[in-house]
Amino acid sequence: MTMPPPPSPPARGRRRAPTRIERAAGRAAALQRPRVLLALLLLLALTCVMLLDGYLRAEVGGDQRVRTGASANDVPEDVLDGGPILTFPGGRATTVSVPDKTIALTFDDGPDATWTPQVLEILEEYDVPGTFFLVGSMVARHPDIVRDLVEQGNEVGVHTFTHVDLSYQSEARVTREIEQTQLALAGAAGITTTLFRAPYSSETDAIDDYSWPVYKKLGEEGYTSVFIDTDSDDWKRPGVSKIVEWATPEDGEGASVLFHDAGGERSQTIEALPKYIEKMKAKGYTFTTVSGAMAAQQPTGGPAAAGTSGAGGTAARAADSDDALQAAHHRATGATLWEGRALVAAVAVAEWTVPALSVGLLVVGVAVMGRFGLMLILARRHHRQRNRRRFGWGPPVTGPVSVVVPAYNEKECIANTLRSLARSTHPIEIIVVDDGSTDGTAEIAESLGLPGVRVIRQANAGKPAALDNGVRHARYDIVVMMDGDTVFEPDTVRHLVQPFADPAVGAVAGNAKVGNRRTLIGAWQHIEYVMGFNLDRRMYDLLRCMPTIPGAIGAFRREAVLQVGGMSDDTLAEDTDITIALHRAGWRVVYQEHARAWTEAPGSLKQLWSQRYRWSYGTMQALWKHRGSLKDKGPSGRFGRVGMPLVVLFQVVTPLFAPLIDVFTLYSMIFIDFRSALLAWLAVLGVQLLCAAYAFRLDREKYRYLLMMPLQQLAYRQMMYLVLIHSCVTALTGGRLRWQKLKRTGEVGTPAGAG
Repeated sequence: MTMPPPPSPPARGRRRAPTRIERAAGRAAALQRPRVLLALLLLLALTCVMLLDGYLRAEVGGDQRVRTGASANDVPEDVLDGGPILTFPGGRATTVSVPDKTIALTFDDGPDATWTPQVLEILEEYDVPGTFFLVGSMVARHPDIVRDLVEQGNEVGVHTFTHVDLSYQSEARVTREIEQTQLALAGAAGITTTLFRAPYSSETDAIDDYSWPVYKKLGEEGYTSVFIDTDSDDWKRPGVSKIVEWATPEDGEGASVLFHDAGGERSQTIEALPKYIEKMKAKGYTFTTVSGAMAAQQPTGGPAAAGTSGAGGTAARAADSDDALQAAHHRATGATLWEGRALVAAVAVAEWTVPALSVGLLVVGVAVMGRFGLMLILARRHHRQRNRRRFGWGPPVTGPVSVVVPAYNEKECIANTLRSLARSTHPIEIIVVDDGSTDGTAEIAESLGLPGVRVIRQANAGKPAALDNGVRHARYDIVVMMDGDTVFEPDTVRHLVQPFADPAVGAVAGNAKVGNRRTLIGAWQHIEYVMGFNLDRRMYDLLRCMPTIPGAIGAFRREAVLQVGGMSDDTLAEDTDITIALHRAGWRVVYQEHARAWTEAPGSLKQLWSQRYRWSYGTMQALWKHRGSLKDKGPSGRFGRVGMPLVVLFQVVTPLFAPLIDVFTLYSMIFIDFRSALLAWLAVLGVQLLCAAYAFRLDREKYRYLLMMPLQQLAYRQMMYLVLIHSCVTALTGGRLRWQKLKRTGEVGTPAGAG
């Protein structure tokens, strides 16, 4: 039956009014941009958190220079031969020694959550102050320890932010290392400091032409650089007695003594420290801070005498500055204080987020590996079961069936589609439902003159309405639905309808193939179709919880479709919607691997994004619509408690975490263990290749496409994950989209020799 033709087009020069779909597409495009941006910002924020955590976790190595052997021609002799405290009052280098019978007890590389509190307990027990040269990244991670340290009366100094050797860094890097550490101190304890000790430094006679410009620059900015007289070398873990011996100055001399409260295993330090304090007190020594030592040598001076620019230019002197033991401290105020608090807060978020992500990603990884294993086992069982010589659904189905082809502007493809159906070895009627096409699709279908083809015209109403219209006009009890860009092999319909010999079967999913696989994007989608879709359907078939009958090829009992109310336009995934509805109505949905259809996949990234966005968002809509199946009994409850959790876990939750898995892999390669992280990534890729190879074997596909799989994992997969994130953001913000039309080329035809 042919419906009356549509009204003639408007006269030339008049602008055609946009169709309903075109208007909806325009609104959708306007809504998508901010949601895409939000999705990217979410991923960027998590990436930044992980990068911050990795930056903070840079390893602190042994206390030795990166490079040695440089000359000291530019270093003044009185500095090389002077005391361990270097200042620049009035721009002139001056050194200060620790008074005799005095120990300036200093600790490097902290704070550490394990060792620093134990050191503080010992100092408090013996009423001994210390000077702690803190690594900024560690300060940001343990602000509570820094507060306790300062409140106890100890002094703090800058030991850079990442424990880098500043001698070989740019001036900008030096400034950044100091400023970041000052911000961390401001955020942790509300102070800044004028004391500085360079990582890998030792005595003043070790200053060379590379490090001297750094000390000179910092001195001019108001910093006091602190070196050592005596090194306990406790980081070498030589034994308690050696640590005590090496830390003891000779002949009653005063000394700046170095210990470590972080940077490694420090149990020997903790054991040696009380013995050392007792020994030195027995010898008549007193303990002080660096500022205390300077005050003893220069009663009217102090660390601030060198100036307050840079280190304290934006901070007021502390209220307790009369306490000479903490004279280097300045109270942080204004932007310095708030930026410091923001840094500490950001680090706290990173400290919580990264371990939580690690646990979450471990769970996801185990689930994904379990899914791969389940897919392989069930796919093999499905293949063996359905390809047994004695397997059958029942008496052969030989009666005619109706094939419904919804079409909207399919002029490039409709001829190939209908000609492929005309070669069918199974008796069929063909119903083309033209959904308000403006490119002559209906006229092309009629002009072919193929037998058994009816063209039904309707005003543009969307794909679900077109399918419903076709079902209403169908003459036969079995209805095959396909897309207007898809071609069937001659035996496709015959294979597709055989499961209806079982009266419990209400619908059958066919085997959709990518026809335009010669391009890179097409080849990637081909891998996805064979591995991701068809291997999944074998598993879901055996579990009796098939979530989706592909729009490209599916068959239904007309009775079942009408029972559930037809094709609904409540969601963007009408195929998923009706499949779940059939489960809930008690019908069985199966997969027929031998019924092959060749479809034209999107040929550009923009079209691919649009299609997959609709698919993923529509799937979420359908799952939410049918959430009541979780409480149902029978086939509906089986889908709700088996199929729906599988779809949510592996088509929504797992892909959402997948970009983080990739980011976490890079994080591990950069900050933890490159070799182990790379091997883990290659192992996962190997498992995926194994699954893909088995899927290709079951579908008798050529293995050469698997050569593109590594690149697919690096590029194509990331896009699919972003699409899903975009869909989740849309769902959470309550957006709605309509059926979108993809641009077609008509390049897909029935493969040579098919059938």
